[in-house]
Amino acid sequence: MTPTSSRLLPLATAALLALSACITAPVQQVARPVERGEAMAAAADPRAVDAALEMMRRGGSAVDAAIAAELVLGLVEPQSSGIGGGGFLLFYDAVTESITGFDGRERAPAGATPDMFLSSDGEPMDFYDAQASGRSIGTPLLVPMLKLAHEHHGRLPWTVLFEPAIRLAEDGWEISPMVAAALRSDEHEVRLRDDPAARAYFYDADGDPWPAGHVLRNPGYAATLRALAAQGPRAMSEGEIAQSIVAAAQRGPRAGTLALEDLQSARAQRFDPLCAPHRLYIVCTAAPPSSANATLAILGLYERTRPQPGGPDSVDDWAAFLWASRLAYADRDHYMADSEFVPTPTRELFAPSYLDERARQIDLRTAPDIITPGMPAGRALFERWGSAYSEDVGTTHLSIVDPFGNAVSLTATIESAFGAQRMASGFLLNNQLTDFSFRPTINGRPVANAVAPRKRPRSSMSPTIVTDRDGELVLVIGSPGGSDIIGYVARATIGILDWNLPVQDALALGNATARFSVVNAEHARWPDGVAAALEQRGWRFEPTPEGNSGLHAIRVTPQGLEGGADPRGEGAVGRLPAQ
Repeated sequence: MTPTSSRLLPLATAALLALSACITAPVQQVARPVERGEAMAAAADPRAVDAALEMMRRGGSAVDAAIAAELVLGLVEPQSSGIGGGGFLLFYDAVTESITGFDGRERAPAGATPDMFLSSDGEPMDFYDAQASGRSIGTPLLVPMLKLAHEHHGRLPWTVLFEPAIRLAEDGWEISPMVAAALRSDEHEVRLRDDPAARAYFYDADGDPWPAGHVLRNPGYAATLRALAAQGPRAMSEGEIAQSIVAAAQRGPRAGTLALEDLQSARAQRFDPLCAPHRLYIVCTAAPPSSANATLAILGLYERTRPQPGGPDSVDDWAAFLWASRLAYADRDHYMADSEFVPTPTRELFAPSYLDERARQIDLRTAPDIITPGMPAGRALFERWGSAYSEDVGTTHLSIVDPFGNAVSLTATIESAFGAQRMASGFLLNNQLTDFSFRPTINGRPVANAVAPRKRPRSSMSPTIVTDRDGELVLVIGSPGGSDIIGYVARATIGILDWNLPVQDALALGNATARFSVVNAEHARWPDGVAAALEQRGWRFEPTPEGNSGLHAIRVTPQGLEGGADPRGEGAVGRLPAQ
């Protein structure tokens, strides 16, 4: 597949500009090109930020910096991502002003079956039983994706990118408070003790988890990184590392079918990002099997409902965002899956005419009751599928702008906390296959996101890059958070672009996920009076604990780069000044 430009095709551009002219937009500043030499990295751990900055000091590109940072995150944030998982990466090229997508989403093994997550009685397995099993492990494609991106956009030698993570793995890294808290989770949820390698690494001789501040060394991870540096992704598809992955997946209880052939046949690939206009901007994000098109739908519906946004104190603005989320999630849950296997109305779900139709359902004076999916592609496709839900919360995000004006938005995951909770050669393996629907049929209809051999499970990862209408870089943003990612990224983007909040303030503002009739919301982070006013309109809220989001963003402004790290986590922002 070929990369796509953030500048849309001429006919599409004319139509989008005509639409924009009909929607009154507030006057906002359009960003200038980033000053040569200025660079920034925002990621979930300061050690990953340091690795990214080190690569850029040595002349590396945003892709080089992202790879080095993610290899460190796989060590120091093991509950969230790593080389045993997958991800999506967007690259913005400052010279061509184009955006290219890279897909590293895991695939089900050839031996996967539609009913593999059903118990003997035909009912779905307990989620945590399914997670901590070999059945949940998909082919890890993060490293092949990073290698593919490096071949196209790297500047430093591939081997150099592994140096920071190897140093930390050999010299030791301090367990952070968030990792320590994750290790102390309910033993029903975190079963690392059941895996011999994980128990030996994360727990002491008495079986107690290591506390925050304890220094861990991981020579197995260092050895794996050295092999990957020397051999590339081949080191994970053949030889000892590949055999250790297969052995972990095929071990009982609840053994899976992942085989060497699966590791050797799966490939990372490039894709054309999904792009849509939003006021003065073009917003681009990941394509299927990501369901990030729902983020574009939320932004489009919000813009139609609030052509003149009032800001974070406006109850109407929040009501519009919640309504847009309900409508977009209903479509996403019903239709979206791996478009290589099932027909998905991907672009139709954020097409201007469809959003016009869906927006007519919105009444800001009251909350919706039951929201049903729309019919963007006609009744035949609507009636084909039964709706189903899935989550992925063991995820991380990083945003980078390099000294040459290029940018990377990378979201990577091993799915749930600590993935499948099985280790191989010093790293944790994903449980990505639990992102499939456990039920292959609902009410007699097949589920679009049902398990199938070689199929990619649906994802909510939404790495996002925003440009102005001339193709100049404006914003790099993304977040972890399972299906909530879609709402997190949309809300923060609205905060930055529509409400013109400082990046850090926009990320810190309370999240609200309106996927269902009861909205998960961070009331304590909302402006005073907003929640009470929305409740008077019929909205129902469930307070949600903080920590699920991990928003990291960089904005290009006339004064330079402005970054932000989610205050709910342990992330950081690092800057290299212009030379």
